Amino acid sequence: MNVVLAIAQFIVNEILSQPAYLIGIITAVGLIALRKSAGQVVGGAIKATLGFLLIGAGAGLVVLSLKPLGDMIQGALGAHGVIPTNEAIVAIAQDEYGAQVTWLMILGFAISLALARFTPLHYVFLTGHHMLFMATLLTMVLAVAGFSTPVVVCTGGILLGIVMVSMPALAQAWTRRVTGGDDVAIGHFGTAGYIAAGATGQLVGKRSRSTEEMNLPEGLRFLRDSMVATALSMVILYLTLAVVYLIRVGEDKAFSVFEGGAANVGNYLMKSVSQGLQFGIAVAVILFGVRTILGELVPAFQGIAARVVPGAIPALDAPIVFPYAQNAVLLGFISSFIGGLVMLGLLTWVFNPAFGLALVLPGLVPHFFTGGAAGVYGNATGGRRGAVLGAFVNGLIITILPALLLKVLGPFGNENTTFGDADFGWFGTAIGTVAKLGGWGAVAASLAIGVVILLSAVLVQVKVVATDWDPGTRRDAILGVSPAAPHYEVPPEVGERRYPKIPPPHGAPAPPPPE
Repeated sequence: MNVVLAIAQFIVNEILSQPAYLIGIITAVGLIALRKSAGQVVGGAIKATLGFLLIGAGAGLVVLSLKPLGDMIQGALGAHGVIPTNEAIVAIAQDEYGAQVTWLMILGFAISLALARFTPLHYVFLTGHHMLFMATLLTMVLAVAGFSTPVVVCTGGILLGIVMVSMPALAQAWTRRVTGGDDVAIGHFGTAGYIAAGATGQLVGKRSRSTEEMNLPEGLRFLRDSMVATALSMVILYLTLAVVYLIRVGEDKAFSVFEGGAANVGNYLMKSVSQGLQFGIAVAVILFGVRTILGELVPAFQGIAARVVPGAIPALDAPIVFPYAQNAVLLGFISSFIGGLVMLGLLTWVFNPAFGLALVLPGLVPHFFTGGAAGVYGNATGGRRGAVLGAFVNGLIITILPALLLKVLGPFGNENTTFGDADFGWFGTAIGTVAKLGGWGAVAASLAIGVVILLSAVLVQVKVVATDWDPGTRRDAILGVSPAAPHYEVPPEVGERRYPKIPPPHGAPAPPPPE
């Protein structure tokens, strides 16, 4: 039994929870199904793996560049509270529930594939670390409610499988508005925030132009390059906060915010500049990784669709939408963070005194990734106004929901960290609340929530997604524009293989569609 468990843990921890390896394997399977040569299979799998590693490297650079900024913000605000960090709370829970999480994740992935095969929800969720995070959350809320391991694994596995195929479907009409087609879906448990951002854009941005249509004076044309604009914006933000932090806490503490410290004020300020530039590099790496992986994975899914899951659509991590509106990513990040600060104020002055909710500090990492994606969704339906206000709504959501989630995590609610993205908050709170009822009634109620979500997703897929409903049609009519037609890249070695619409770098001409 220990050998079986060790093998299962190896599969989960070393393969399924590692998105790069999982993506490489899926790509290889798809290319084999397309009867590609051994060289094409190996090359495609490696390239897709490298694409995800590039995204991971960029994400790591983002985290490193934002850490000192987060310390500055907390020091400048003088606030203390819970900081949502998915990786931290998962690591804490793994010590106690590692085996349950392993089996639950394997069962959930298998159920999601079965649902993708036999229901209209043909989405294959490929964001391995988010599978692990949701599996851990479900294990925690069911286990702390007193259920046995078999009940936790079976109930949680069913719920995990349902949510993995349902959330991409619920967001697909909005995702299609962003990407211009159904080649990819969003496979990230911040989906509720993206839907809210898209709906907000619909409401407020009917006459607002896209964030990508910046009419700049000739002297500011260099800001059309998103990498330059992102880096410059972050340098200004870093320098501003660095000065405020220095004034508030003094040189000794301010200088220690950077690894290795700072020698003097000039060195401290230049390290702030360096961190801002590093952020721009990180975003550029992420965007390049997205382009690389899409170029290999989407065509490979044609083979998977033909052999395993007819019509399969890969559901991928949040940065997959970043290239479609690169200016909106930065606007969304900043606006989402401001929304988090506003909700922190409400928690401090209203919800904490009235309901005892914990103070949730806005973490820069979740606000960058989910806020940036929310900005893209808001821009797709509401232009600049939609990007700003849609991401602001996302910031409110990912600050209040973690505070509610802490109420159902039992002893884990005292760890000063929790899950940060929107779907963890509402889904975990719902399951954890009914699980507290205890007994088989609580199991039935938990599964009933899953059935409602599944049926809702099927209804949306059949009545909304399959009918090609476009949430931005009214805005297009008002502005007198039509959605941009996808452009495709057709490398000579793959003939007519189609690629999804990926915007070219600023200044580069879009390649023509294939004949």
